[in-house]
Amino acid sequence: MKAKTYRLDRFISQKSRFSLSATRLLIAQKRILVDGQPADSIQQKITHFTHVVLDGECLQANQPVYLLLNKPQGVVSATKDLKHPTVLDLIQHPQKAALHLVGRLDFNTTGLVLLTNDGAWSRKISLPETKLVKVYEVTLAKPLTSDYIAVFNQGIYFAYEGITTQPAQLTILSPYKARLSLTEGKYHQVKRMFGYFQNEVLALHRASVGPITLEGLQPSQSRELSTKELQAIELAFCSS
Repeated sequence: MKAKTYRLDRFISQKSRFSLSATRLLIAQKRILVDGQPADSIQQKITHFTHVVLDGECLQANQPVYLLLNKPQGVVSATKDLKHPTVLDLIQHPQKAALHLVGRLDFNTTGLVLLTNDGAWSRKISLPETKLVKVYEVTLAKPLTSDYIAVFNQGIYFAYEGITTQPAQLTILSPYKARLSLTEGKYHQVKRMFGYFQNEVLALHRASVGPITLEGLQPSQSRELSTKELQAIELAFCSS
């Protein structure tokens, strides 16, 4: 999915005192720099992260931010809440006010949360067509049986939406614990899938999204994604 773009002349007219028609002259006089180079056309495409300078004044210098957070229990997956702490309350970053969540976790669900200011990137991760595998660790109230594995692999019908879930891989770790791999994220999907067997989910933890894991990150801690991790998830996008 492509990032939203703007024509250079429209961007200049919105960010400065110059009109649309004045942009041609500004370009001819080499008064506009786009990512460090003189602008070459009024139709040149500007994204949210394009660096633009006019007459030595910086009009835009946004930098993409990609954060990983290990969400603890009792924290709201939101940017603002009047009653409870939010994921943003746990983050110390100069651009945190511009961040949004890439998918959400329930109040009592723990684990991996991604945040970014890059809307195109977050949409790619969230699209069902991307089919990024999300891995959850689940603790149940009742013992698991091999019947679960077959049913999860076939998909479970959700009457409210009138849909059947995509095949999911379930690995039984112990009588009451399992690892579940999904490629979609329906509303309360994990709890509803185990609800098919009338088995209550007592604890739920998201361990990974695609190639990104929580290795070395303690609850409430966050960090920026590494170049290696960003490259790995781009490869996952390309292979989907």
